[in-house]
Amino acid sequence: MSNQLTVENVQLRRDLSLLLQQARRNEEIMRRHQRLDLQFIGASSFLELIETVFRTLPSSSDLDVVTLALLDPQYDIRRILAELRIPLSDFPHLLFFQEADEWGELREHLRKTELGVYSQQRHGAMFPEPITLPASVAIIPLIRNHQLIGALSLGSRDRSRFTGGMASDFIEHLASIVAICIENVINGERLKHIGLTDPLTGVNNRRYLERRMQEEIGRSRRQGASLSCLYIDIDFFKKINDSIGHQAGDEVLREVAARIKAELRLSDALGRFGGEEFIVLLVDAALPDAVMVAERIRAGVGETPIAISSGEQLNVTVSIGVAMLDSVVTAAEDLESIGQSFLARADQALYQAKADGRDRVVAAAD
Repeated sequence: MSNQLTVENVQLRRDLSLLLQQARRNEEIMRRHQRLDLQFIGASSFLELIETVFRTLPSSSDLDVVTLALLDPQYDIRRILAELRIPLSDFPHLLFFQEADEWGELREHLRKTELGVYSQQRHGAMFPEPITLPASVAIIPLIRNHQLIGALSLGSRDRSRFTGGMASDFIEHLASIVAICIENVINGERLKHIGLTDPLTGVNNRRYLERRMQEEIGRSRRQGASLSCLYIDIDFFKKINDSIGHQAGDEVLREVAARIKAELRLSDALGRFGGEEFIVLLVDAALPDAVMVAERIRAGVGETPIAISSGEQLNVTVSIGVAMLDSVVTAAEDLESIGQSFLARADQALYQAKADGRDRVVAAAD
């Protein structure tokens, strides 16, 4: 009898030890998940959030690959992030789609988390080349206010890591946290963007341009990259305000800004510098290329009349001065002084374009 009790006691101790070990493991998992939640919630910018998604989440959850797909039908998110100088090229696992239909057959099934073996046909859109292909995946819809805003995709080389029958409570909790945080940081970036945006035209304001110009001059000096500036002025704008009214003038400003923007890349910067004047910074563009862009802008504004709400069609033209950053810039020179001189050269070229009869492009002499 005593031997049986001894055996039972030993077994009980072993069972208790196993339970304690499991409890400690579960407690550590809970702590890890809580730390992850706090990192997501504590992200104060889009950059911090995607760093948490792509660096902290894989290591803390033992994942081989993570991708984040966001729906951005009007390029709003990408445009704001580009203007805020967030280097999206550093995050190849961050994917943008204009509509969920681009996800193929997965779109019809992404009403809830999908777990299972990786299928190229079904899941390929979430793991495009050259991203490492997983053996099993969890594709998690991100939903805010009953709207699908994207998908978080988790991948493992272990074929049995994600299976259709496994519990998905933690994964769905993670999705809700990530969706809320994405919405919050994007709204935060929008607020930053608003502070650097001209409220009438929706393009950047003078404050943004002055800051961006210093950044690009610094980059040009470090990397030897070309940088050009366009100084654009609407011809006879005062006559529009005086003869038709300020509302018509505002409509012309908005339309001219839109036509200029249509000729630019996401990497370029457009801003209203004041009144009827606009500045464009063309990144990695030498003078001949900048002149070509300026001519496209001049034609884009002048060749089609602007329809205003009163029903009138206005023939509007612009004059443009073009300058390229002087390649001989010493390290001792102040960025602000360089920027002022750079802008003054473009302004002088604009003055010449107006003196020569307006509706033309003039490049500053080297």
